[in-house]
Amino acid sequence: QVHLVDAGGGLVQVGASLRLSCAFSGGYFNGYAMAWFRQAPGKAREFVAAIRRTSGDTVYADSAKGRFTISKNADENTENLQKCSLKPENTGVYYCDARATQRNNVYYTRTESYTDWGQGTQVIVSS
Repeated sequence: QVHLVDAGGGLVQVGASLRLSCAFSGGYFNGYAMAWFRQAPGKAREFVAAIRRTSGDTVYADSAKGRFTISKNADENTENLQKCSLKPENTGVYYCDARATQRNNVYYTRTESYTDWGQGTQVIVSS
């Protein structure tokens, strides 16, 4: 049973940086494609960034391009999201998602494609 623990959220000012982390356990880390989603108050969960199983190839939502970086660290079994130049619209609960796959050439940008989720970590960007 895969277990994901999200951490790193907090209250920050506009323009600040923040690093979210997702601790992965209970499975073979390199066998999972992973992603981050954000859910703003009263809204549906939306895609932020995704990373392939082992190749390190990534894809981002337009709102995240150039400011966010998703990465996987196989030595520590963690997935990270480095966020820079934060804006108020980046406020929300961020969830780490994972999906087992035997394919190294795919990533998934829809929340329903994932089978495992963290508990979420809240980010508030204050102006």
